[in-house]
Amino acid sequence: MNTRSRDASGVSTTDDAPDDAASPAPGAAPRGRGRGRRSSAAASERRGNLVRLAADLFARKGFQATTVREIADEAGILSGSLYHHFDSKESIVDEVLSSYLDDLLGRYRAAVDEGDAPRDVLSRLIQEAYRSLEPHRAAITVVQNDWNYLQQFPRFGYLAETEREIEDIWVGVIRDGQREGAFRPDIDPKLTYRMIRDTIWVAVRWYRPEGNLGTADLAEHFMTVLFDGISVGRRDSQPSPNG
Repeated sequence: MNTRSRDASGVSTTDDAPDDAASPAPGAAPRGRGRGRRSSAAASERRGNLVRLAADLFARKGFQATTVREIADEAGILSGSLYHHFDSKESIVDEVLSSYLDDLLGRYRAAVDEGDAPRDVLSRLIQEAYRSLEPHRAAITVVQNDWNYLQQFPRFGYLAETEREIEDIWVGVIRDGQREGAFRPDIDPKLTYRMIRDTIWVAVRWYRPEGNLGTADLAEHFMTVLFDGISVGRRDSQPSPNG
């Protein structure tokens, strides 16, 4: 079967590849419902595996530098077979990023909906942010590396929209804390959120799930530093290094 596709440069190409599912032979018995369900489950599993493999490649090499052929080679299939599951490389990264952001945003909304004092809500947001490092490691790396490139395309307009909603959630919680006297009134809520976000995000580059510390441990340590600081007393009350 001839499958028309685009390579990494956007040039239209044609790959010759057999269909994944062959047509039944003449006179063969019709497929039963049970087999149909198994085929659907297998196709879903293959699709999910392709997304994971591609996400890892995007994270290692960058989205622009990764080709469809490399994704197919990693999966052990022909390039043309990849187009039975996705119509383009952009569709794959779209699924990688939308799955991550939908999951994260849902967790943030739930954290706020639980209520409680602003400090408790902020703690839950921090815990959820760190918790995302393990299942969405590749997606977070792609966001960091390819955000500016991807958001120029209309199909990725949701990236900026989701980021605005996430920022509104965090900034709103910080402002609530300031109004209630739980957080210092002299800090900028938006700047504070971005510093927290970037500190957590950068951990994806050095955190190793197989290490001694889990994401819950990282969150707990970060909150200790954030809420309690690393020094005793106020900064302006510390003695001068020169005595």
